Amino acid sequence: MERTDRDTVNTLKADTKDALDEAKHRVEAGGEKVNRAVQGDEMPLGDRVASHVKEAGHEMKAGIDKAKRETRDEGI
Repeated sequence: MERTDRDTVNTLKADTKDALDEAKHRVEAGGEKVNRAVQGDEMPLGDRVASHVKEAGHEMKAGIDKAKRETRDEGI
């Protein structure tokens, strides 16, 4: 199947959106890590566990955005 200019533009738009979403999720994951480092031992165990879970969730979402972009680019 031959790609048209419209397909290329739509791919670039989707890639840009996914790249920005990935960056946003990675920053949010980093924020959780920094928050735990700053609070240190003052942070209750339950909050620390919840923070780890949030960090993992953000990293997973970032990985999904990256995979979507890579999969889309393989079709070029």
